Amino acid sequence: GNEWRGELQNRKKNGELFWASEHICPMFDESGNITNFVAIQEDVTEEKRIREETNYQASHDLLTGLVNRREFEGRLKRVVDSAKRERDSHALCFLDLDQFKVVNDTCGHVAGDELLRQVGSLMQENIRSRDTLARLGGDEFSILMEHCGIVQANQAAEHVIRALEGFRFHWEEHTFTIGVSIGLAIIDQHTKDSQEILSQVDSACYAAKDAGRNRIEVHTENSERLKQRKGEIKWSSEISDALDNDRFLLYVQPIVPILNNDLNIGYEVLLRLKMKDGTIVPPGAFLPAAERYNSATRIDRWVVHHTLQWLSCHADQLRHVRSVAINLSGQSLGDEAVLDYIIQQFESSDVPTEKIKFEITETAAIANLQDATVFMKTLSKFGCQFSLDDFGSGLSSFAYLKNLQVDVLKIDGMFVKDMLDDPIDHEMVKSINQIGHVMGLETIAEFVENDQVLEKLREIGVDYVQGYHLGKPMPIANILNNKN
Repeated sequence: GNEWRGELQNRKKNGELFWASEHICPMFDESGNITNFVAIQEDVTEEKRIREETNYQASHDLLTGLVNRREFEGRLKRVVDSAKRERDSHALCFLDLDQFKVVNDTCGHVAGDELLRQVGSLMQENIRSRDTLARLGGDEFSILMEHCGIVQANQAAEHVIRALEGFRFHWEEHTFTIGVSIGLAIIDQHTKDSQEILSQVDSACYAAKDAGRNRIEVHTENSERLKQRKGEIKWSSEISDALDNDRFLLYVQPIVPILNNDLNIGYEVLLRLKMKDGTIVPPGAFLPAAERYNSATRIDRWVVHHTLQWLSCHADQLRHVRSVAINLSGQSLGDEAVLDYIIQQFESSDVPTEKIKFEITETAAIANLQDATVFMKTLSKFGCQFSLDDFGSGLSSFAYLKNLQVDVLKIDGMFVKDMLDDPIDHEMVKSINQIGHVMGLETIAEFVENDQVLEKLREIGVDYVQGYHLGKPMPIANILNNKN
C-alpha cells in the first residue's frame, strides 16, 4: 500500500523509447482496501539526457573522450584502498608523449589537439578493455591496470610503445613519428596512498625520458635515475621555500677587458642558495631541478628584480661598472609574462638599461629560436644588450647567429680551458672570435684560469675575459670595494 517513485523506460505509440518519471500511489475505499492505483507520468527524456551528459563531462576529457584526471584519481584511490584490504596487486602507468611539443610548435594547437585525439584512440585500442586510460592534462596520460602483476603490466606497456612506433601523424604536408616515455609502478598492500604511487610513476616516466625516451622505466627503490629524480623533487621544494623566504643570494664575477685601456669592468650576476643551516649552494646543484619543475621563470624574475633593486640603491657608487649581465633560462624566453615583467621592472627602475646585458645559453636559444628572436628584439629596443653564452657548443652555431639580436659572444669555456694543449680547441676559440668580430660582435672568453691562457687570448684578440684568474665569484656588495 505504499507509494512508489522512480524512472522507467517506456515506449510511445509510435514505438519510440522514452524515459518517464513515474509516481504511483494506491487508492483506498472506506474500509481501507486498495481499489485501484493512480499513476502520474512525466516525460523526462531530455532532462535525463542533460543529466547524463553533465555527468559524462564531469568525468571525461572533452578533447579525447578519455577519463579525466578527477575521475581517474577517484578510481585510483579505490584501487589503492582495495589493494590494502585484499592484498592484491595492480599496476599504474604514467605516459608522456615525446614529440608533442614539436607538432604543436610546427603546426599549431589545432594539430596538437588532433594528435592527442588520435593517440588517445590508438592507446585505447591497445589496452585491455577493463583497464582505465585517462588523459591527465597536456600530453600526459595514465593507465590503471587492475589485477595485474609487474610482468603483465610491463608487456602491456611495451605493447603501447610498439603501437605508437608504427603510428604516423599526418598534418598538411608534415609527417611525424611519435614516441612515448612510460613510468610503471605496482600498487600493492605496501602502497601508502594514491599520491605516493602517482609520484612514483611520474618520477619513473621522467627517468625514462632522461634515459633516451620511448622506453619504460619501472619504479624501484634502488634505481639510480629515480634517486636522482627524487633528489630533484627535494630541490624543487627547497627552491620554492627559498623564493618565498628570500634565501637566494646574488653573487657576481668580474668580466675584464683584455686590453688595459678600458678600466671599467663588467660583472656577471651569479646565483647562490642559502640553505636553512647556513650552507651556501652553487646553482649547479639546484638549477636542473628548477628547469625540470618549471621554477626557472620564478627564479629569473627574482634575480631581475633584486639585481635592478640593488643597482638602483647604489647607483652613485657604480659609475665605474661597465655592464651587469643577468642570466635567463630557456623557459623565460618563451614566456610572454616574463618579458612583460622585465619591461615593467625597467620602467619602474632608474637603472640605465644600456648597463644591463642578458645572457642566454646557445642551446636555449636554439631550442626556443622563434621565441628567443622576439624576446631579444623587444628588449633590445629598451637599450639593453644580449650575450650568447657557451657559444660553440651547438650543432649549427653560425647558421642561425645572424638571425638573433646578439651583441656579445661568450666562447664556451670547454674550448678555452684546454686551448693550450688541444689545437682543435685553439682553432675553435680563434674562429669564434674572428666570426664574432666580422659580425660586429664583442667576444668574451670564460674559464680563464692562468696567465698563459690569458696571453694566448690577448694574442688572438678576444675582447673580454672571465674566470678564476681574473676574479672568483663574490657577493654583489663586493662590487662597491672593487673600484678600478
